[in-house]
Amino acid sequence: MRCEEVMKKDVECASTNEQVQAAARRMRDENIGFLPVCDGDRKVLGALTDRDIAVRVVAEGRPPSTRVGDVMTRESITCSPGDDITRAEELMAKNHKSRIMCLDAGGRLCGVISLSDVVTVEEAGRASDTMRQVSEREARL
Repeated sequence: MRCEEVMKKDVECASTNEQVQAAARRMRDENIGFLPVCDGDRKVLGALTDRDIAVRVVAEGRPPSTRVGDVMTRESITCSPGDDITRAEELMAKNHKSRIMCLDAGGRLCGVISLSDVVTVEEAGRASDTMRQVSEREARL
């Protein structure tokens, strides 16, 4: 199965100049914990997670008006829509990330695959292994 068959295609992006509070509201309203951060051409610059907000905004006492670009995670784990889903799983496991962004040949965001997407399409044993490897980061903290 290819990533393009699994990825969520209707993905909203945050901008680096957006206020964290506005991004957090969108995350709440959409019931998501992750927003890719993109430029005007949908080229990925990073991601904003609910954990970024908790650790880099709330815990540090920053105001809700803090810019997304000041607190986002700059490291992006990506794959191609044409990649086999096992490639996405390997990258998620290796990097201990529960989400991976799919970029087209021009480096533009075209979808996101979450661990929950993997679980719904992959055989139980393989999905369980990926989940365990992704969550190993929690045990190390």
